Amino acid sequence: MATRLAHEAGALLLDVRRRDGGHLDAASLRAAGDRSAQEFLAAALASARPADAVLSEEAADDLARLEAERVWIIDPLDGTKEYAEGRSDWAVHVALWERGELAAGAVALPGRAVTLSTDPAPEVPSTRRGSDEQPWRIAVSRSRAPAVAENVARVLPAELVPMGSAGYKVASVVLGEADGYVHAGGQYQWDSAAPVAVARAAGLHASRLDGSPLRYNDANPYLPDLLVARPELADALLAASSGSATDPAPAVRSHT
Repeated sequence: MATRLAHEAGALLLDVRRRDGGHLDAASLRAAGDRSAQEFLAAALASARPADAVLSEEAADDLARLEAERVWIIDPLDGTKEYAEGRSDWAVHVALWERGELAAGAVALPGRAVTLSTDPAPEVPSTRRGSDEQPWRIAVSRSRAPAVAENVARVLPAELVPMGSAGYKVASVVLGEADGYVHAGGQYQWDSAAPVAVARAAGLHASRLDGSPLRYNDANPYLPDLLVARPELADALLAASSGSATDPAPAVRSHT
């Protein structure tokens, strides 16, 4: 279900961009995409899994999910800026949390006609990177690569590769186009739940920057930092990232 819904929401978003991209400004196109994908996913989940709770970036959170055994954690459009710019590095996230753990997930990359899922789990390609001639590639934010990533690049050494959405950056590691993804400075659970589920299914390392576990369906959805990496690179990245400051957790969003 996660795979199907992520794929279908992605197809819908492509239709919205084709239909409205020529006459809406960037802000309006981003809003139209967010709204269309949220409405589709909310209706599909309500119909197919009415007893399950949902945590979405684009919907109010009444915290009823904290009493639920199954919670869908979704980001209907991850990378709205890239989406509105006509780029391909945006994604749709659909994950299922069940009894304390991520149980399933899918990340659609509609701009590339690719959907990655926990079932079947992707196979991460082998790589020959890690030398002076071909350094490790670390995916980072297009707009603000964190200072910790700059430190990682010096220590390994590594090449920093700017990309759009969080889901796309994790997907780049799964697809073998990057070797790790380092993020600090603020994210929410919907930014990483589905990508982390897919990355773990593929055998990749996924944790906080200090190596501690990523926890989902907490009352405060803020989850400020993330490290996803090839297993052979994880220890080096954790060491280079250790002691890095992250943003203090903001207050829980208003639940209205």
